Amino acid sequence: MNINFSFIILTYNEEIHLPRLLDSIKGLQAPIYILDSGSTDHTLKIAEQFKAEVKVNKFENHPKQWDYALKNFDIQTPWTIGLDADQIITPELYKMLEEFDTEKHREINGIYFNRKNFFQGSWIRYGGYYPIYLLKMFRTGIGFSDLNENMDHRFIAPGKTITWKNGHILEENFKENDLNFWFAKHERYSDLIAQEEIERMKKLRVQSLKPNLLGSPDERKAWFKRLWWKLPLGIRPYLYYYFRMLFQLGILDNKTGRHFHFLQALWFRKLVDKKIKELKYGVRSFTR
Repeated sequence: MNINFSFIILTYNEEIHLPRLLDSIKGLQAPIYILDSGSTDHTLKIAEQFKAEVKVNKFENHPKQWDYALKNFDIQTPWTIGLDADQIITPELYKMLEEFDTEKHREINGIYFNRKNFFQGSWIRYGGYYPIYLLKMFRTGIGFSDLNENMDHRFIAPGKTITWKNGHILEENFKENDLNFWFAKHERYSDLIAQEEIERMKKLRVQSLKPNLLGSPDERKAWFKRLWWKLPLGIRPYLYYYFRMLFQLGILDNKTGRHFHFLQALWFRKLVDKKIKELKYGVRSFTR
């Protein structure tokens, strides 16, 4: 059994994803903990086959679900790795984890992994989507879920962090091959983000991290989010979309990639802004 780290995975009807993730990490012989949201497919049977410890908790949002997982699983290893069910680790990242020595990381509290995101079979290489560094590995009991977010989830590890640029997490949600699923999911997400921004306007939420353009990947993201919240509603989706397409070279992605940028950067952000206006001013909500 691996004595350096354990894996926590969130699931909900992930029979299409979970086997490939568990296959990608099983050779590491690390404890696996799965927090499920009430799956009705074969997710729990698959977890049992891989000898994972499973708990079930009703889903409210990702930050709270991760918080529940970190507080309710009895992790005995010094490090914890949090993965989404639609992610896998590459052989290069596998080797880095296989050779990981906690004694050589005594002053480190968190490690950022490099992610490649895929949409309908295409790697989204441009438009600010690569490289993206995610804090996925952190000291048990030190790293925590940022509850000041309502939809985006991130782990925070106070203290020194490092970034592994080599080796990757590959992320692809096969359910999104059906665009109706993508639209339904982002309708839900838009509600969460709109409510979050209204609460930020009312000073009910504050950023957990200090925005810093020259800081860690998450501190830089906090800096851009702070800028985003200052931009005018209804205009900022167009600014963001053209920034991604032109300055971040999203136009160089293939047809599927360009469609992704349109949906994620423009359609979705316009939907969020419409819902913010509805909450703030009582105007009619946007529908596709």
